[in-house]
Amino acid sequence: MFKRYFWISIFLLLTACSKNDKPIVAFYYWKTNLKFSETEKEVLTDNNVGKLYIRYFDIGLHPETQAPIPISPIHFKENMQYFEIVPVVFIQNKVMLEPKLDVSDLAKKTIGLIDEINSKNKLNCTQIQIDCDWTLKSKEHYLEFIEQIKKLSKKKLSATIRLHQVKYFEKTKIPNVDSGVLMFYNMGSIAPDSLNSIYNREISGKYLSSLKKYPLHLDYALPIYSWVIHIRDQKVLGLRSKLNFRALKKDKNFVQISPVFFKVRQSNYKNGVYYEENDLLKIEAISSENLRNMAEDLNENTTQPPREILFYDLDEFNLKNYEKNIFKQIISVF
Repeated sequence: MFKRYFWISIFLLLTACSKNDKPIVAFYYWKTNLKFSETEKEVLTDNNVGKLYIRYFDIGLHPETQAPIPISPIHFKENMQYFEIVPVVFIQNKVMLEPKLDVSDLAKKTIGLIDEINSKNKLNCTQIQIDCDWTLKSKEHYLEFIEQIKKLSKKKLSATIRLHQVKYFEKTKIPNVDSGVLMFYNMGSIAPDSLNSIYNREISGKYLSSLKKYPLHLDYALPIYSWVIHIRDQKVLGLRSKLNFRALKKDKNFVQISPVFFKVRQSNYKNGVYYEENDLLKIEAISSENLRNMAEDLNENTTQPPREILFYDLDEFNLKNYEKNIFKQIISVF
């Protein structure tokens, strides 16, 4: 009888502990030169961050030969020995759409370049992440690529997952990885309307219930970036980074005409971009309240608590938009 109660007590203790386990804070690092600013170092320290997902390189297509090529490999200018590093490779979907793609060769070259970067910088990793927004037309190549990467790397493998791939997983299929990271952003189209394309709670609500049926373990990536959409005559000219509400408010060449729109008062150049009189600039940003809403909605719809909450991305420009303890606030929701 004593033995029975002993094991029941142990089970209840373990269950209680598991419920109290909070996910860790991790960050994506998406710049080509890895060098932390003082603000970035402070955030990493304050949040006990020991794990970074670092974009090692992109894979695109050569403009003439249409052969896959690496783009902008990472350059380390920081001692990373105190961090667990996860190399992330972003693959443009058009690569996977190439009908004559040699998937096996691409996988070998991908692992080769990851190993080369690690060797050069005396880094070791136990996990690799593949980032690709694959589609129904590219899924065969993509799924085979994942199989080849898993076979060649002999490491844990994770993949980024989009909302549509969760809801329609029976069609889009699930890559053979150890875990996934749900990219909980970029939910709408870049458009001259007033909607936020980075996060829209109404749109996300149409997908959230699908999380309960998704069989792959998911961690969650939340956005802390912002951008400005440059509009002329109701046409989008492009996205402008490193530009935010404060910068436009201070500049007399721009006048705020609504909570998210600024109008160009007089033609000018700013950060190397030409803005014509009467152009519109639409600010798309994520507030602390948005982040809390995301966390609450995800927590209500998950059956497998996340082990990590990743924030995209670690950049002083992004971090200065939030209060100091925001990341701890977010993980406390789960």
